[in-house]
Amino acid sequence: MNNDPKYRSRHWPGGFGLSCAALILCFGRPLVGLARFGSASELYSYVILVPFISIFLLWVKWKSLPAPSGPDRTWTVLLMAAGLFLLGANWLPGLFGAGWSQLNSLILATLSFLSMFAGLCAWFLGRQLLRAVVFPLCFLLLMAPLPLSVSNALESMLQHTSAALAYAFFEVSGTPVYAIGILDFQLPGITIEVAPECSGLHSSLALFITSLLAGSIFLRSPWTRTILCLAVVPLGIIRNAFRIFTVGELCVHIGPRMIDSYIHRTGGWMFFLVSLAPLFLILFLLARSERRRTSAKANSSRL
Repeated sequence: MNNDPKYRSRHWPGGFGLSCAALILCFGRPLVGLARFGSASELYSYVILVPFISIFLLWVKWKSLPAPSGPDRTWTVLLMAAGLFLLGANWLPGLFGAGWSQLNSLILATLSFLSMFAGLCAWFLGRQLLRAVVFPLCFLLLMAPLPLSVSNALESMLQHTSAALAYAFFEVSGTPVYAIGILDFQLPGITIEVAPECSGLHSSLALFITSLLAGSIFLRSPWTRTILCLAVVPLGIIRNAFRIFTVGELCVHIGPRMIDSYIHRTGGWMFFLVSLAPLFLILFLLARSERRRTSAKANSSRL
């Protein structure tokens, strides 16, 4: 390949575009399956939006991106090899043991596609530009659904911690409450159960994605971005516990029929919006701390 910068500036978009189109055609069946899976799943409905969000992130940084350079052969080989291995894993059912499922195959196919796409980026964009777009590329990993064991573990953790915190809310409020086990509460006139569907995993994933986007746009330090993402865990638990507490209080003070009300069945988006307020407050405080550190370093360098 010609590594002359003028040559690459004129010719790399066409070669990159054709290579990506060929890759998409090769993975057409699993990508269509992924789109259908996301549109039919409440938990993974965001999957379809992930590529468009990555494109938006690239558009935001477009003017500051460096020009493409010579191919990064090392990363190209590593990423392509990883993609081929993941693709071949579906043809070796004994590699990962029994209990293999269509979801696992979809996960492997998606990760294989993303790895090969990253390999194309390493070849056509070069190391410097690849580093500049590493976050939008890594963000594409959200296209891959979580393994069932991981989603079940997260769901159970949120379910139990939210139930425990909701019980504390009832006690602090003065509402008579009796815990039947860990997930069942006896309230005046009604017994409520914190089912797996009440874990708030979908809203917590949406909050996590929001924290990733907000951190990449408004924060500079990897540490502050990590803090913002980690803050999603307690915020998700508090939000879900508050929702359980609210539904319980409505059942006590208005009537047991409120267990079937809109606020319980489909009102999760309202509590998600409420949880954005403390998230953005944390974002504001982290951004201000970054500005203060930058200003302090600038002042010390002048002395």
